[in-house]
Amino acid sequence: MEAAAGPVLYQKLLLWDPSLGSDEGEEEQEEETSELAASDPWRPQDSVGPGSGHPSGRSKFGGLPGAWARLVAALLLLAVGFSLAARQLYASGDGTGSQGSAAPRPGGHSHHPGVYHHGAIISPAATCSHLGRELLVAGGNVVDVGVGAALCLAVVHPHATGLGAMFWGLFHNSTSGRSTALTSGPAQTLAPGLGLPSALPALRLLHTHFGRLPWPRLLLGPATLAQEGFLVDTALAAALAARGTKGLCPLLCRTDGTPLRPGARATNPKLAGVLRTAALAPTPALAGDALLSLLLRDLGLQGTSSGPTPALEPAVQLAVPQGILSTTPSPSAGPELLAMLEAALHSGGPSPDPCPLLPQAPVTPVGSVLATIDSSGSVLLLTSSLNSSFGSGHLSPSTGVLLSNLVAQPTTSAWACPLILHGSPDDTEADVLGLVASGTPAVARVMTHALLSHLAGPQSQAQHQHQQGRTPSTSVCGQGTLLQVAVQSEHTHVSSVPSGCCTFQGF
Repeated sequence: MEAAAGPVLYQKLLLWDPSLGSDEGEEEQEEETSELAASDPWRPQDSVGPGSGHPSGRSKFGGLPGAWARLVAALLLLAVGFSLAARQLYASGDGTGSQGSAAPRPGGHSHHPGVYHHGAIISPAATCSHLGRELLVAGGNVVDVGVGAALCLAVVHPHATGLGAMFWGLFHNSTSGRSTALTSGPAQTLAPGLGLPSALPALRLLHTHFGRLPWPRLLLGPATLAQEGFLVDTALAAALAARGTKGLCPLLCRTDGTPLRPGARATNPKLAGVLRTAALAPTPALAGDALLSLLLRDLGLQGTSSGPTPALEPAVQLAVPQGILSTTPSPSAGPELLAMLEAALHSGGPSPDPCPLLPQAPVTPVGSVLATIDSSGSVLLLTSSLNSSFGSGHLSPSTGVLLSNLVAQPTTSAWACPLILHGSPDDTEADVLGLVASGTPAVARVMTHALLSHLAGPQSQAQHQHQQGRTPSTSVCGQGTLLQVAVQSEHTHVSSVPSGCCTFQGF
């Protein structure tokens, strides 16, 4: 199974691909190979030597001069290269919409940060963006990358997301031209004030239909981080300092009960056990069953609770002159978003103020977003929330899971409205744009403003800002995050607002 994922080095052996008719940029590719072949921090590396599988190899060639030894090694490497190149060409026929995800495209030029030939991921945690890139280089498609990164965020950002969170997603398949929404179903109550977890079955369902890598491969990195430890980043440390550690010790506390600071190492071995169990689940439903039974036992509840009801549904769509807009269905804020966009486009007027004055909400939703894209135009946007920072603050001792305080109310999914703009299924060369935001009760307006600004073009944006006396915003209504991914001229582009909030990785 490990060989199927393949060391990262194998991805670069395509320099022997017969379709590559030039050696231009060979030195640059060799340097890139060394960088990509760095040891995977989430799994042990195999040790392969020239005599592997051939017990007599050493005695036969050991006494030859160094030139012969180098020749033998070169021939073996060449054979492996042809074998892996053939396997990559076979993998490229996969129908998940990310055919190019199996191997990086060589090139002798560079790009600005955030622009890549092959694919990219952007997320709030550097560790998870790096893990996503490793999955991408290992042959995963955008669904593998997004699901793996989401599970990673469930470990390293427990203040914003986790296995107790509710997830919404939007996947555009560039091969079929179809957009599919991942819905967690209506928010359900596990116990008074505690939401029913739906993350594991929802993400497992998405992967079952559209993923390429084996499901256990996606949980390996997050489980290892939970077991062996991860470094507390600035975002988690700030959330701890603001909330306090009540109910979170010893998971996120020092021995004196004070919150962990940036750079401290945290572990969650119980959560690692849940992830390892989920890796063995043969179906999406069973992925969450073991977790649910442990939670019920922790809460002292008798009998069984009905499980979550995640589903894959056709995206809600709106045709516009520039293409087709897709988003998630109700009870998310997606339909509201499309209604606002339709009204603004028909009126021909300026985009709405993205930060209107709103009544003070009792709780500003705290959530997490990530986006993955490849150069073929396949996109996955994921957004999740525990509602409040650290959710309910109830830490399950048997699972290491923080339960959300999302309950069955009409506004529980107002934070969810990922948006993709793409051409018609017949226009395979059309550019693709993905937007996803979190952390603001005005998220639909923020998304409307961002899309209309994009459609207006750079000159119109500058003119509008001059007329309004504004400079480009550096935040989403003073809080939250807006991620943007796009494909233009067969290159992937990733960015965020505010620009320093999120880490992007790609190749």
